[in-house]
Amino acid sequence: MPEGPELHLASLFVNRLCGGVVFTGAVTKSEVSKSPGVAFSCAAYRISAASRGKEVRLTLTPIKSDDKRRGKAGEADRPVDIVFRFGMSGYFRFTPEDEVPKHAHLRFHSDERPRRVLSFVDARRFGSWRAGGSWQPGRGPCIMLEYSSFRQNVLSHLSDRAFDRPICEALLNQKYFNGIGNYLRAEILFRLNIPPFVQARGVLEDLHPEETKGQIPDKKTQEQKMVPDLLRLCHSIPLEVVNMGGKGYDPEKADYSDFEAWLQCYCVDGMSSVRDHNGRTMWFRGDPGPLVPKDSKSVKKRTKKDDHQDQKVAGTSSNNKKEKVIQRQTKKEKSSSEEETSGTVRRSERQRRTRSTDGK
Repeated sequence: MPEGPELHLASLFVNRLCGGVVFTGAVTKSEVSKSPGVAFSCAAYRISAASRGKEVRLTLTPIKSDDKRRGKAGEADRPVDIVFRFGMSGYFRFTPEDEVPKHAHLRFHSDERPRRVLSFVDARRFGSWRAGGSWQPGRGPCIMLEYSSFRQNVLSHLSDRAFDRPICEALLNQKYFNGIGNYLRAEILFRLNIPPFVQARGVLEDLHPEETKGQIPDKKTQEQKMVPDLLRLCHSIPLEVVNMGGKGYDPEKADYSDFEAWLQCYCVDGMSSVRDHNGRTMWFRGDPGPLVPKDSKSVKKRTKKDDHQDQKVAGTSSNNKKEKVIQRQTKKEKSSSEEETSGTVRRSERQRRTRSTDGK
């Protein structure tokens, strides 16, 4: 579930809670994680965070001191970067040492009493980290923090085969749309009423004819085009989620009511869904478009009204069944009563004949 906004919020979380905290010792890893250990140990260091699309980078910076501990064998003497990808369930938590979450796979320990621990938590273990590296090669500029570069990167590469695909699938290509995932693509296309399964290149060329030809629109044209367009919404809609702060998606929260109220299309009552060519669910309204996968079936999310109607139908059906059962029982009881009456009449007739014969 975590997409660009959630990873950016995670970086803000680390900076807010760990900004004045001194950490110490080695970075520890859980035994079950398949990601590599982090060869970093320092008597005193600080942690800062930054995000870029679907990645978060923690920077561990040793604190320079004249303390005797400085220069100890095996200790880091320069900053180390660790780049995280959250997968489907990753997030950070900063807790007391005795309250570390169950699925904390990488841990940073504070130099205080009682100690606290910054943990990378990932219950499903699809997330990963890489120490000593930079941002993952091949990922484009961030849709939120590098908007101008992001826009130019998309419009200057429309000849790429990635834009031969349906627009809903092109939006998941992190080479061009770094930070967009399943729920964001649904919200972006829904708000512009763009069918998800139309060719990406055609959509973008129609929306941005001047820019796709390498021309810079004049000021008047730019002012006229201030209405929302696809690339602008790729930037502004994620920022809406960021501005929700803690009211958005949070794996530890049981209440998602604010986030669900913000959603207009993704998993919303009355919307339809279909699997794209990668097997991922795409939510939309209306016609999906001509490039929808063959043999795919559009499934409409049931509304509360539908459920209520089904309950009424089910109730009527149930009542009908009860009536039929009662009718069968009544018929059976009537039949049994008739048989009993008939048997009584036959016994009385035999008794009468027997008395008559005895009299003779």
